[in-house]
Amino acid sequence: MISTFRTAHRPKSLRTAGFGALAVLTLLPAIPAAAASTAKDPAPRPAAQALHRPTTPAEARTSARLASLQGRPERLKAFFKALPKGGDLHNHLSGAVTTEYLIQLAAEGGLCIDATDTAVAPPCGPGTRPAADAQHDAAFRQRIIRAWSMQDFPADQSGHDHFFDTFGKFGMATWYTRGKMLANVANTVVEQNQFYLETLVTPASDASRALADKVGYDADLAALHRKLVAGGQLDRVVDEAVKEADDTDVQFRAAAHCDTPRPDPGCKLPVRWISQVSRGSSPVRVFTQMAVGMRLAERDPRFLAVNLVQPEDGESALANYSLQMRMLKYLRGQYPDSHLTLHAGELAPGLVKPEDLTFHIREAVLVAGAERIGHGVDLVHENDWRQLARTMARRNVAVEVPFSSNKQILGIAGNDHPFNAYRRYGVPIVLATDDPGVSRIDISHEYQYAAKTYGLSYTELKDLARASLEYAFRDGRSLWATGSARSGYRPVSACQGNQPGTDHPSTRCARYLAGNPKAATEWRQEAAFAVFERNNR
Repeated sequence: MISTFRTAHRPKSLRTAGFGALAVLTLLPAIPAAAASTAKDPAPRPAAQALHRPTTPAEARTSARLASLQGRPERLKAFFKALPKGGDLHNHLSGAVTTEYLIQLAAEGGLCIDATDTAVAPPCGPGTRPAADAQHDAAFRQRIIRAWSMQDFPADQSGHDHFFDTFGKFGMATWYTRGKMLANVANTVVEQNQFYLETLVTPASDASRALADKVGYDADLAALHRKLVAGGQLDRVVDEAVKEADDTDVQFRAAAHCDTPRPDPGCKLPVRWISQVSRGSSPVRVFTQMAVGMRLAERDPRFLAVNLVQPEDGESALANYSLQMRMLKYLRGQYPDSHLTLHAGELAPGLVKPEDLTFHIREAVLVAGAERIGHGVDLVHENDWRQLARTMARRNVAVEVPFSSNKQILGIAGNDHPFNAYRRYGVPIVLATDDPGVSRIDISHEYQYAAKTYGLSYTELKDLARASLEYAFRDGRSLWATGSARSGYRPVSACQGNQPGTDHPSTRCARYLAGNPKAATEWRQEAAFAVFERNNR
């Protein structure tokens, strides 16, 4: 079975108050802490993602249009929904599905809802009632929505605990429905004027667990890896994951009506998978899931990368954090074609001991070699955080920022969030949703929040959207010349002089786009920007 859970059983919070060929990954050497602390300390960059790039007349007119909409909430909402918003790179599939659709899936599966508002298997005994009752009982439906999302969550429960508890409550509704869930999420992504999705699932979870328990833990990581691959055991688990993905594709195409005269919008969306690893599990299970995910990324182009999930403040996650970073470092040497993005720094003062705030992002970047990190909220509490930010900027390690999730789980928002700190040091930023179904938001909400809270101009919003495709693990080369993201997004030589949205690509540019799906997706977004700017003069 393929699990889509973001979390499973975990300790309560300490607080009381969210398909193509893969490019070969070049591993970057880690910088020893001592060397980092003595490196030259240049002045931080200005607070802008693309530095001092010239504004086109169309962008200036659109910026004026945005300014004119202040105080007109409905018009602003429409503006941000129509804004081209790149891709979503930090998205947990089960947490991204709308709560209403999860209830529908529970009803279709004949599930029951118990006294704790958890979906359980039929038959519905004493103290439970059919999930289907929610289709005609509005009060029951609202009770489930509150239990399965952040809508009106109880005042006597922390946002952190309620958020993570939702996954266990609706979890059974996600069993064997991954294709249906993807159809729901893909349609939403397209409706939000996005062009690409990377979403997280846990492939072959039962088979991976069984293999881990069979081989047992060995502190010698090389020896442990040899045990996993011996006799083709690891590849058999990967075979199961590939079969699950095949079944998901079939279910998705049926749910989205892809092979009918009226396919859903999501049928054309490029979707790729990131393999989740349950960081709260035992070391042998964590290592095995890592190996499965990385081997899968090398074998199946639908899968790209590995990520660690479950609360970063969990007891086991904290105790084994450094070990897990070393595991990833070792396995990346074995599977260099697999990408790596990591939840790191999803922590805040009061949630963990002060010393636990000082090294998570650092080790994710310098030890594990993460190409992107998710959340990164505790940046300024990290040891020598300024040098860490400079290193991330130099290596182009992007930060996936889901504002609503950070506020709901950690209580971090506005000036308490390190958004501007990352920008000052030139660290690439991409906006993301995390778990929009649970959070009851969409990506347009995140862009509008960023614009209002941090006073972003239209061109800054545009470059955030561009960054979400530039730092995606999409196969092929970029539309943009190397390093141009820092100075204004200049097209590669093959496409210089072309104007997306106003003319067709030249023969040379068309050949380049045909051979590079990433560049082709970025071209689509640039064409959409041209239309958007014409409509917002």
